[in-house]
Amino acid sequence: MTRDGLLALAGMPPANPNYPHGPYRFVDREYMNIIYESDPEAIRAMVTEPLVPDGSNTVVYEWINMPDSSGFGAYQESGIVVPCTLNGEPVNYTTMMFLNDEPPITAGREIWGFPKRWGEPEMKVEKDTLTGTLNYAGQRVAMGTMVYKHDTACDTPQDCAKKLAKTAVNLKIIPCVSGKPRIAELVSFAMTDITVKGFWRGPARLHLVPHVNAPVADLPVRRVIEGQHIIADLTLPYGRVAHDYLA
Repeated sequence: MTRDGLLALAGMPPANPNYPHGPYRFVDREYMNIIYESDPEAIRAMVTEPLVPDGSNTVVYEWINMPDSSGFGAYQESGIVVPCTLNGEPVNYTTMMFLNDEPPITAGREIWGFPKRWGEPEMKVEKDTLTGTLNYAGQRVAMGTMVYKHDTACDTPQDCAKKLAKTAVNLKIIPCVSGKPRIAELVSFAMTDITVKGFWRGPARLHLVPHVNAPVADLPVRRVIEGQHIIADLTLPYGRVAHDYLA
């Protein structure tokens, strides 16, 4: 393999890269977001500077079902997002994620710095209830429930698309062979080419169980505000470096 051929690869291993070049298209991507109030000190401890929590003391616990994603296939994920500001701009900061598919775990960590680990998330409709669960190492660590398609949440699909297009930020850390950080940065990106197919809100409940390797309960539930159920097609593009800790 030539140097040019090597540098043209999307990633490792060279004989069978884990993922193709982006951007990455998602069809019928389905969210269940449960918005809740948490402890402000716990939120501050979870958020890395120069990000600042937005002061609402809210957290978004999400389940996402992705039945058709280019390069990654079909999989599900679950995780936590904290509304913040970065240099005055409203952003969503992802603190942890758990997936059941290896290629998007690798791509997510290597490209955008998504805080992804292996887990067993599942979102499905059980009778009249939209239900999400997360198991880690054989133990249940999260369960969320929401009424199924009760209230339309937005007046227009454009309003819903704006919510999905909000800038997101991840902390990306990749060590050097010496063990010291080779990359330490905040990466920002925003979803594009969004087509909203459905958006509902309604009552929801969330139960989080303490677990050392899946510490979702470190942002405890004080009060559930609402649930949001979203179905959309969208594209995940490459991002940009928003803050370099090594500069």
